[in-house]
Amino acid sequence: MENKLKNIFKGKRKNENLIILCVLLVIVVVAVNYLWKEPDKNIVQEQSNEVIQVSNIPEDSLETKLENILTKINGVGKVKVLITYSESNKVQPIFNENYKVSNTTENDDSGGKRTIEETDKQKEVVFKENNDGTKEPVTQSIISPKIEGAVIAAQGANNAEIKARIIQAVEAATGIANHKIQVFEMEGN
Repeated sequence: MENKLKNIFKGKRKNENLIILCVLLVIVVVAVNYLWKEPDKNIVQEQSNEVIQVSNIPEDSLETKLENILTKINGVGKVKVLITYSESNKVQPIFNENYKVSNTTENDDSGGKRTIEETDKQKEVVFKENNDGTKEPVTQSIISPKIEGAVIAAQGANNAEIKARIIQAVEAATGIANHKIQVFEMEGN
């Protein structure tokens, strides 16, 4: 097996084999993500540190915006962008909180005094009901996920200057380091 891998990365087709390997890895990551996704659930009912994870907030809008702007760069043709995130969006919900403290003082026959303090705290997420009967939390804020990297397939990326422009544009738009941005020539030129 090890010799087969070494032979794959030797010779004239080294770059082509690396691109194929990267594309296969992206396909596997997307397939695993799709298989593990809970069907027909917009909200994962996990509340940790007062944050609810949301799975269906459109994270691909950044990808679409990048595709649109990158195609406008001189020398770049068609573009496909894949952005990877460290986690999904998080929604900071609004809570309905009830806090009640009651103090009771008891005296016994020998002159002793005892004070009992009871605290009752209730906290629940405020939901609104949509027209279709589904409920969603009322949000205080939405915390965007951290971008981990970007893979771009673009026509014209075989030109080093155009490839550098693409990397600079993605770096400026996303704030991720340029070593986490991979640009490849799109098939079908």
